[in-house]
Amino acid sequence: MADVVCVGILVADIVGKPVDKWPGRGELELIDRLELHTGGCAASAAIALAKIGVDVSLIGKVGKDGFGDFMISALKSHGIDTAGVVRSERYNTSGTMVMVHSDGERSFIHYLGANGDFVEGDVNMDIVAKSPIMHIAGSFLMPSFDGEPTARILKKAKALGVTTCLDTAWDSTGKWMKVFEPCLPHIDYFLPSIAEAAMLTGKQAPSDIASALLDAGVGTVALKMGEAGSYIRTKDTEIAIPPFCVESVDALGAGDCFAAGFLTGLVNKWDLERTGKFANAVGAFCVTALGATTGIKDQATIEAFIESQTSCSC
Repeated sequence: MADVVCVGILVADIVGKPVDKWPGRGELELIDRLELHTGGCAASAAIALAKIGVDVSLIGKVGKDGFGDFMISALKSHGIDTAGVVRSERYNTSGTMVMVHSDGERSFIHYLGANGDFVEGDVNMDIVAKSPIMHIAGSFLMPSFDGEPTARILKKAKALGVTTCLDTAWDSTGKWMKVFEPCLPHIDYFLPSIAEAAMLTGKQAPSDIASALLDAGVGTVALKMGEAGSYIRTKDTEIAIPPFCVESVDALGAGDCFAAGFLTGLVNKWDLERTGKFANAVGAFCVTALGATTGIKDQATIEAFIESQTSCSC
């Protein structure tokens, strides 16, 4: 039985650095590094969990292509159970060209691919039932699964006694709450970025955002706030956790790694402050290396880092 089952998007990331100038038509620019990495919110969270030391399974969709072979092979190499990964008959594996700027910020060109073909029927509830926690990652990037289908899976999981967790992506269609609202009453832990949560709620201050989400039925809100750390809120608790300052190489996957750190706290039944601090630390480890999960270490190493460092305002 896996401690966590991750459900959501799987993406092959082609990462280049540094990209500070876009070539004109017919022109060429040189970069120092070009690498193929696993990516996608569900894959990155699952790999980070596995590297931390959490037993994890994965449900998602890839194509019958080389990128799909790469993704499944890479996931298995981390000891992740991929029995729930299905292969699309219609689309190739989702892929993203990731342009990493010199300061670590990123720009993306994304092919939706098999993630757009992921549907409610692709979720094996027998696998979900075997895990105490289900984490859905990448909402707004699965158009055939977002909204009501996601809400039904969340509701089914809760009926099985499974704790539900969810992380969003940016909604490029601009539909936001029109699509997502049915999911909210069935989410025990909601882990959006503050920018995404602001778009969902129409609020700006973390406390106002969290209040709106709690009023809509979410159990616990944990806002990822980048250089401002994180903000965790329940009906009875409010915690602001500052970041750990590290040298940023690549911010790719930082939010997914924060989610993995938060899920680790849930698996270990830590209190919310310890959980949030560990999640911040995992996010910090992520940005120290190129790729979505390259910098992640085991739980003992991360906990030693927390003990040796002082949280600060970066």
